[in-house]
Amino acid sequence: MDKPTEILVIDDELVIIDAVVKACSLENYSIDFAINLKTGLEKISKKYYSIIICDIMMPDGDGFQVLNELQTKKIDGALIMMTGYSTVENAVNSLRDGATDFIPKPFTVDELLSSIYRANKYHQIITRQKLYSKDSNKVDLFYVECPTKYYRLGHSSWLLEESDGTVLIGICDIFLKTIDKIMEIEFLEPEDELAQGFNCFTIKSNSERIHKIHSPVSGRIIEVNQNLKLVSNLIEKDPYFEGWVYRVIPHDLGYEIKNLTPCSSDRTQVNTH
Repeated sequence: MDKPTEILVIDDELVIIDAVVKACSLENYSIDFAINLKTGLEKISKKYYSIIICDIMMPDGDGFQVLNELQTKKIDGALIMMTGYSTVENAVNSLRDGATDFIPKPFTVDELLSSIYRANKYHQIITRQKLYSKDSNKVDLFYVECPTKYYRLGHSSWLLEESDGTVLIGICDIFLKTIDKIMEIEFLEPEDELAQGFNCFTIKSNSERIHKIHSPVSGRIIEVNQNLKLVSNLIEKDPYFEGWVYRVIPHDLGYEIKNLTPCSSDRTQVNTH
């Protein structure tokens, strides 16, 4: 049996900690917890956790301090933020700054376990890639990065601005690599409204897990890519071109694009390693 994934949950509400511990007991996870940020940071300094689940706002600090601690000490654990409705913009910013995912409060057991599953897969992919790069002095294609003209919301969804002012949005290949084979996609409809950071479509994988994808932009859907319904696995085969999901008229792209990561910077980071 594989060694259980070590998870640390940091939250000032015992009811949330209890919910996470009970949910994770359903699968092969080893759980530790901290009731405040100070204790959480102390635990991180003494022990390695492959996944950290942290409330974004707490009385003695916020999740960005955990993110900064991981980056400063070059700890490669995956960070999942927990957020309420009023702090979704902060959660979006956390993805830009390096968090792996965020989940809403209140969350369901399925939402939590799906997020942990993806974070665990993401951690494995990144770890393998770093080891491969170190051993062979080159980068293996464990996943395909977004094209340089694109913007991404964390490692979840991407955005491409078109010349007519609309944007195409879709799903990042590394996200696809964390969810197993797609069995079903639940789309929204033309004229439906999107909000940055909120669910824009839902994927059901062959492992029966449900994965919700955060929208990279707020706006109105004007077209759904019908080819995704006609061609099997198109979104997996070509996620950045023919596999786009929606064409959207954005509400305030100039403001919201600041919350996204330009994919051109991914190449810069690779070249400096």
